[in-house]
Amino acid sequence: MKSRPTIEAMEALSVEAIPIGEQWLYEPKWDGFRCLLKRDGRQVDLQSKSGQKLNRYFPEIIAGALTIRATSFVLDGELVVQTGGQFSFDGLLQRIHPAASRVKKLAAETPALFLAFDLLKSKSDLASKPLFKRRPALEDFAARFFSKTNLFRLSPASTKLRDAQRWLAAAGGGSDGVIAKRLDLAYQAGNREGMQKIKRYRSADCVIAGFRYGASRQARRQVVGSLLLGLYDDDGLLHHVGYSSGIKAQNKPALTDKLEAIKQAQSFTGNAPGGPSRWSTKRSSEWQPIKPKFVVEVSYDHFTGGRFRHGTSIMRWRPDKKPRQCTFEQVRQKSGSALLSELRVDGG
Repeated sequence: MKSRPTIEAMEALSVEAIPIGEQWLYEPKWDGFRCLLKRDGRQVDLQSKSGQKLNRYFPEIIAGALTIRATSFVLDGELVVQTGGQFSFDGLLQRIHPAASRVKKLAAETPALFLAFDLLKSKSDLASKPLFKRRPALEDFAARFFSKTNLFRLSPASTKLRDAQRWLAAAGGGSDGVIAKRLDLAYQAGNREGMQKIKRYRSADCVIAGFRYGASRQARRQVVGSLLLGLYDDDGLLHHVGYSSGIKAQNKPALTDKLEAIKQAQSFTGNAPGGPSRWSTKRSSEWQPIKPKFVVEVSYDHFTGGRFRHGTSIMRWRPDKKPRQCTFEQVRQKSGSALLSELRVDGG
């Protein structure tokens, strides 16, 4: 159910490189749910970037906000869940559950954290102020009201390029890049003028173990729409880990012939695509297994929960690689614990 947004979240423009200049403030890009938190007396509202009301999914954050001695404020930040020394997006997804009893259980077992990176209102409106005034106000707010006993943390920020480069290099296990914000601009609600995001892209060699036909036909025939990718685990089982759909139209007929020639009854021996989920559709469960023969190197931004979070991009075919060489070892991320240690409960 959508709530009426009290303020639109500032958006980020995706760029390939970290912008350089005195007008930029750098922050880690956290891998969680963006959240605008508003408190007015005893009323606390959590709003997602798209305007969704998140209150019922994070009761511990509501309770934590009510322990803050300030009674009227608006924070912009990120909701994260920490498991095993790193932030887990899959742990966060478990919260979006219809059963209140399940949410209550998870809130007690793995409480979320709110990582604050902007202050839009406190004693007065701050959204109209430039970031070089909002950031010190946020640090003062954190120093006064955040403590180790609540679930609020101050997200680090720096004007030094070397810090941004270090955060980008450390991406993984809870962060997936760097955010750059214009210090001289007011809060750019609903647009991308004041913020840029830079993700750390990685590559991995994957087995093509199946494909799906596209919705459109070419020359009155079905052609491949996406490739289903697999990786082998330590026991030799081949697991479905994601897909790649960026195939040029002129290449689809020949590629379809190539894949149809090696169709077989089964390919994945571990987790297979098309399993039941809240997101699955009839079309998403229809796929063609093929002999795990071909290897491609793909570019990806994040790997979590045993699969690529988003679609991947094919960089090149790898005829020099054996399918069995495509293992999970190459996508295992470091915990990013060093970056997590930079989170503070105050402005010091």
